[in-house]
Amino acid sequence: MLPLQLQAESHIPLYVQLCDQLRALVHAGELRVGDRIPASRELAQHLGVHRTTVANAYAELESEGLIEGHVGRGTFIRANSRSLQIAPPPPSLVPGGAIRWESLFADDRGDDALDRLIRTMPASGISFVVAHPPEELLPVAEMRNCCNTVLHREGARILQLGATDGYPPLRKALLELLRGEGLQAREEHLLITDGCQQSLDLICKAFLRPGDAVILENPTYPGAIAVLAAARARCLGVPVRTETGPGATPGLDLEALEQTLAANRVKLMFLMPDFHNPTGLSMTLAARRKLLEIASRHQVPIIEDHIYARLVARGDRLASLKQLDRTNLVVQIDSFSKMAFPGLRVGWVVAPPNVIERLRVVKQSTDLHTDQLSQAAMAEFTRRGLLVRHVERVRKLCAARLAAVEDALVRHMPSETRWTHPNGGMSIWVELPPGFDANELLVRARECGVVFAPGRYFYVQSPQPNTLRLGFSGLAERQIARGVATLGDILRSELSKRQRGARRFEPSRVALV
Repeated sequence: MLPLQLQAESHIPLYVQLCDQLRALVHAGELRVGDRIPASRELAQHLGVHRTTVANAYAELESEGLIEGHVGRGTFIRANSRSLQIAPPPPSLVPGGAIRWESLFADDRGDDALDRLIRTMPASGISFVVAHPPEELLPVAEMRNCCNTVLHREGARILQLGATDGYPPLRKALLELLRGEGLQAREEHLLITDGCQQSLDLICKAFLRPGDAVILENPTYPGAIAVLAAARARCLGVPVRTETGPGATPGLDLEALEQTLAANRVKLMFLMPDFHNPTGLSMTLAARRKLLEIASRHQVPIIEDHIYARLVARGDRLASLKQLDRTNLVVQIDSFSKMAFPGLRVGWVVAPPNVIERLRVVKQSTDLHTDQLSQAAMAEFTRRGLLVRHVERVRKLCAARLAAVEDALVRHMPSETRWTHPNGGMSIWVELPPGFDANELLVRARECGVVFAPGRYFYVQSPQPNTLRLGFSGLAERQIARGVATLGDILRSELSKRQRGARRFEPSRVALV
């Protein structure tokens, strides 16, 4: 049977997912001209969907000329197939003759998980929702001085259009930074972007066709899920182990990764080896070497998200996948967002020269270039040595806040609660006692002025309802203690009710917005 997997929780209709995946199999050579594909009834039974779903997908592909059916023989991949140019239906009108814009949207995704998480932050209270640098450390005066300096020195140049691959002084400063960290990169290996989110979007546009399979950790960063969903990729989640104790190796399950690669034709892997978002866990050096060996054997590139790697709280900083890469399989994306200035939206990609050139062309058609003033200010900030000093301050404060959240969890959480033990980063992953739902806890916690990110927003598949992420970096230690104490009080109260035979949590009364 064909390697097809439909995601019922996706905003993309099932028949569209099926169309995308069948097209991808043709593009990849898995299905060739003359190959017979399963009958609609047979495929519907295999996928666990209604036969109409498969019939609609087949009708769409037949209208494009990709397949053709023969009575009594079956349905086959057609020779010289090409998409037909079909005029779209006229847009719907509302009373008064105005266009109903919703009828023209490309899909019906509405607000995605990332949007809901961002909008969860309250104007007041204690928010563990977002992981970002401590606001009180932002060097506003120093950055203002850098902006004034570059505008005085070369304002006309900065305010003109610039090079797509980046502002030359920033490229030079970044290459020096990377080499100082042990990554021997040259100019042709570097592209400046608007941050890791754009880097991933450019990679999707350059490499992925609808239906292509991409491996992600499960759970993972919701922004990556959103970008890949927009690219209509088929996301395959590989479990992240959070167990600790003798014989346990927390982090990406490499055995499950091998099985997933063996069972699917995978185009890319998107992974976070350092202080993984949301669990905060890091891969061991041995696991990194094993991962690269697996990727090389299966010839599947890795997109390495390196954004948290400098925020080491304890222990030594480990070599990145890109530093260990000997076969040019790793594309590393990085940004100033977590270590310095999330609002400037300046990041970069380190990759083989031919990959950088393709991404440069895609970026040029996307936004021409990253904001010149932001690049120039960051170049000056880095040149003066301010970046290194600022990152060290952020690292130390995040380490102190990690210790504070761990201490608060020990002091206030019921004994049945479990959590990860990161060596750095900006977040920690919590598993509530069995039977608890993080969404229902959020309703109660919000009434007490505390919010967090329920775990279900981070899952590619098989979400665990009793999980949540606490982003601690933006909160003072006293806020961390008070917020975790509030969550602990709610959980203990509910456990006490259960022990007395009282009813469970009431159903959620408020949507997460």
